[in-house]
Amino acid sequence: MTEPTNEIFQIIAKQNLPELELWLSKKPNLELKNKKGETPLMAATYLNQMPMVSLLIAAGANVNAQDNMLNSPFLYAGASGYLDIVKLCLKAGADYRVFNRYNGTALIPACEKGHVAVVEELLKDKTYPIDHINRLGWTALLEAVILGDGGPKQVKIIQLLVDAGANIAIKDKDGVTSLAHARNRNFKEIVNVLEKAASKK
Repeated sequence: MTEPTNEIFQIIAKQNLPELELWLSKKPNLELKNKKGETPLMAATYLNQMPMVSLLIAAGANVNAQDNMLNSPFLYAGASGYLDIVKLCLKAGADYRVFNRYNGTALIPACEKGHVAVVEELLKDKTYPIDHINRLGWTALLEAVILGDGGPKQVKIIQLLVDAGANIAIKDKDGVTSLAHARNRNFKEIVNVLEKAASKK
């Protein structure tokens, strides 16, 4: 006999949609947590199980509930490039003041990892904290240059950030700007984008 708490997590692990629908029909507590601190929605998000995520959010699951790793469905979907889940989370009240374990937003890792579509989606909201600085002392722009590969996706993301009004003058903890980092890494196209932005200031 499994505990009721475990039942939902087994349903999600099996990716059994009919069973999830049945479970939801009983009006359960959607914010139950497993040993990892995951809610059912968080567990479904980790599996990128869009149909399950959609059902759980429609039922009222909290897109901002954090697990023991400080991931929330919104933060993890953003960092992983799960665009459809990001869109659902935004509609369901994603809270931009909930930060990951690096004290960062969903935008910062999305920029670093080259998730162009997610970055575009997040930047549609003019109130998004584009210049938030994480625990490492980096904004989304700084992290994209410092940890990125300088490839076409990264160039596109830097352009998106600049166009959205990212502050290119913000320096890291060592007093180095994103432009200086781009020059140091010989990211010529990114240097061009940032130099053009700087010249307009």
